[in-house]
Amino acid sequence: MSLPRLSDARAPLTHEVEVLDERGRRSTIAIPAERALTVYVDKRELVTLMTLGGAPEALTLGYLRNQRLVQAVADIVSVQVDWSVDAVAVVTRSGIADVEARTSKKVVTTGCGQGSVFGGLMDDIDRIVLPPHARLAQSTVYRIVDTIRTQQSIYKQAGSVHGCALFSNTGELLYFVEDVGRHNAVDAIAGRMWLDGVAGGDKVFYTTGRLTSEMVIKGAQMGIPFLLSRSGTTQMGHMVAGKIGMALLARCSGKHFLLLTGHERLDFEPLAP
Repeated sequence: MSLPRLSDARAPLTHEVEVLDERGRRSTIAIPAERALTVYVDKRELVTLMTLGGAPEALTLGYLRNQRLVQAVADIVSVQVDWSVDAVAVVTRSGIADVEARTSKKVVTTGCGQGSVFGGLMDDIDRIVLPPHARLAQSTVYRIVDTIRTQQSIYKQAGSVHGCALFSNTGELLYFVEDVGRHNAVDAIAGRMWLDGVAGGDKVFYTTGRLTSEMVIKGAQMGIPFLLSRSGTTQMGHMVAGKIGMALLARCSGKHFLLLTGHERLDFEPLAP
């Protein structure tokens, strides 16, 4: 399979600012960077993403994948990010069929930073089939939560960002991405999975943010049967997860979690450490 040519764009992930505290004392703190990245596909402007900028090439690929605009990573010739103009140029092999019609309807989602998806939010859900026999051990849930707790991150340094991670079903951390919105972080992981040829059927996805319908749908499109969060869920996120048979675990903290859907997928272990 031919993979796209990628730039290796770098940008500072934090920015130092001067602040005064409640006593008028002056100090310097780090805050997350936030920059606009305008996506051009075959010289056509598609969308502007507000991003931390830590993985712009993977973010672009994952965005195209999760918006269902490109079917395979081999359909893309190159992804070139240029921070001097805050833009990324994507070249495809055959263009995007009916691109104007497919991008004419936009749904603004509940994601931080206002994520958006093109087309009907529920399109193609009925055609998604997650692995029916995929299961997860309770002890693996605890291992994942503990790994996230000790993970070095921009959040610990500067706050104000969301993190997403992909784990194996034994709890091995495969990818960890932070961004100003969780929708960007999940797209970046989707892009990395695409590039590395990683399938989702035996994987676990973790997010620090809410389990909204957008997050559930993107996880399903990546073929992942387990979605964990330290936060809660929404009614539509719960409904979609139940419809497709995804295991949704919310309020994951320490030894506590709430299994909302996909009850048959979790192997409870009363003596789990």
